[in-house]
Amino acid sequence: MIRLSNILFILITLFILNGCAGGGYSFTQGVPDPNINTVSIQYFTNQAPLAKPTVSNAFTESLKDLFQTQTKLALVSKYGDLQFEGYVSGYRTAPVAITGNETAAKNRLTISVKVKFVNTQDPEKNYEQSFSRYSEYNSNLDLTTVEDELIAEINDQLVQDIFNKAMSNW
Repeated sequence: MIRLSNILFILITLFILNGCAGGGYSFTQGVPDPNINTVSIQYFTNQAPLAKPTVSNAFTESLKDLFQTQTKLALVSKYGDLQFEGYVSGYRTAPVAITGNETAAKNRLTISVKVKFVNTQDPEKNYEQSFSRYSEYNSNLDLTTVEDELIAEINDQLVQDIFNKAMSNW
């Protein structure tokens, strides 16, 4: 089920990327540095206690998909011109909206990832950083019934943040 917030996020992202095309380049037409042709994305392991076992694979694939759809960089298994590696460092759920009778009306699932980015052509753009995003759900729902949808939504936000950080200084 697609949420309105997801549609708005996609539309805003497309609008911004379309605006970049008028400025001389766009991510979908290639990277402005002609020496950068490849990207390698290593498997992000799960080091978060209590995380769903599939969260690492889902995150890694989301990051690969973003680079394959928004750039013309070739995805290679190792030693890309741009390199990403890291791990899922946090996975937690907590109440966020308490009602008058001291029960939670909403819960929040938060996922954090630690990322190491290497730009072999311009080491000044390298970074190591933690990224964290969350999504809220009604407390009357069991986490297991909405978990896959929440993970996908949070992954979309995380990979966009990571992509923007890596590509923003161009």
